[in-house]
Amino acid sequence: MELHAYWLDTQFDFWMLAVLVGMFQGTIQALSRSYFAKIIPAEKSGEYFGIYDICGKGASVIGTALVSFISQMTGSINIAVSALSVMLYYLDIRQN
Repeated sequence: MELHAYWLDTQFDFWMLAVLVGMFQGTIQALSRSYFAKIIPAEKSGEYFGIYDICGKGASVIGTALVSFISQMTGSINIAVSALSVMLYYLDIRQN
């Protein structure tokens, strides 16, 4: 999805991407939280979900700062958003 943002030129393209993200992001988030609840110890669920929440908030701050920094350096919001996909790709490779 992030790579598609590089080629956004019109308002219609933006709305099409927004609809696609809206259709799938909520479902994926709900599935990840329910899966997380299954794999953590039940007696420590408060602690684990607290860490989960803090990591989510941290990711939103870091992602926003990264996009802001890259868009200021390059002058293109498209390149900045596409940089997120590159970052996520390299993070995924390191985990495997």
